[in-house]
Amino acid sequence: MKQVYLDNAATTALRPEVIKRMTSVLEDNYGNASSTHGFGRASKALLEQCRKNIASYFNVSASEIVFTSGGTEADNLALRSAVRDLGVTEIITSKIEHHAVLHTAEQLKEEYNIKLSFVNLDSCGLLDYKHLDTLLQNTNKAIVSLMHVNNEVGNILDIAKVAKLCKNNEALFHSDMVQSVGHFKIDLQDITVDFMAASAHKFHGPKGVGFCYVRKESGLKPLIFGGEQERGYRAGTEAVHNIVGMDEALKMAYNNIKTEKAYVSGLKMYFIEQLKTIQNISFNGGCHDAVNSTYTLVNVCLPIAPEKAPMLQFQLDLKGIACSKGSACQSGSNQQSHVLSAILDNEDLKKPSVRFSFSIFNTKEELDYVVNVLKEFVSS
Repeated sequence: MKQVYLDNAATTALRPEVIKRMTSVLEDNYGNASSTHGFGRASKALLEQCRKNIASYFNVSASEIVFTSGGTEADNLALRSAVRDLGVTEIITSKIEHHAVLHTAEQLKEEYNIKLSFVNLDSCGLLDYKHLDTLLQNTNKAIVSLMHVNNEVGNILDIAKVAKLCKNNEALFHSDMVQSVGHFKIDLQDITVDFMAASAHKFHGPKGVGFCYVRKESGLKPLIFGGEQERGYRAGTEAVHNIVGMDEALKMAYNNIKTEKAYVSGLKMYFIEQLKTIQNISFNGGCHDAVNSTYTLVNVCLPIAPEKAPMLQFQLDLKGIACSKGSACQSGSNQQSHVLSAILDNEDLKKPSVRFSFSIFNTKEELDYVVNVLKEFVSS
């Protein structure tokens, strides 16, 4: 059976070069980076070189990079400490954020009785920047948490504009950049983000590792207590092999960003044109926009009767096609995507929506196969 993997927004395949480098570290650099003997010092040197390398891609200091287990931990670190330690009394976010942000914000509201506000969105899920400015002008101490690239519909936030609004209103700014790091160049000297989250497995690195960017003198306090690893921000023995894998994946992503972006963008636009041959198909959010959405995914609403909708993903899986109805973090739930629920009308919500996300390992031939399978299902 043909196998087509189009769920790269959920996770990506490791690059062969990443596997090779990680294997080398597992074999040769097994010392604990906190140990003072030669084995430990070798691991520590490797760890700190990776930190410097990663910091350089964002034009920040190595001391501002805190290694975590991934994006979810990084989001929690920033938001929880902002409320617990930095005097934040309001979180301003949107209803289409990742649950790592939404559920954390809801929990913080329950624990600390903070105010939780949501920025208005249009029918495509695009942010109302004027409403954000209004919210910021009517708060005392706030943190704005808005993702750079939406993980379900691909909308791109004007992050520089949000950063400026936050600075003008003396608010903190946190951004989940899990879907953009490794795919877009981001200069954090030009864009005054206070905290950002990234995860290696979204750009062909290993699972279980990511980082939180923490702007200098932010006052952030630890989420996990214990040893003095990560300058006290994050206790626990560092997984050096994973961090090295993330460093290698990020290096390759940015060294090849121009050619690989062009290739994957070409796949997306080709796929969109082929999908348009299916009558009455529609695109969710701004994913069909080549300028204002990420080049890595599309989210489509298919013209299928509601009674057939539950079988769609099952049938695609039987045909060897890996895709998703939304975030992988909620795939075990029968609930409708919270992102689509926020932007679609009731009629479109009854139809099945599917997210297809691409990588450098996909081909046009695979996309043709997927379109043909979809046509068969829609017409059956």
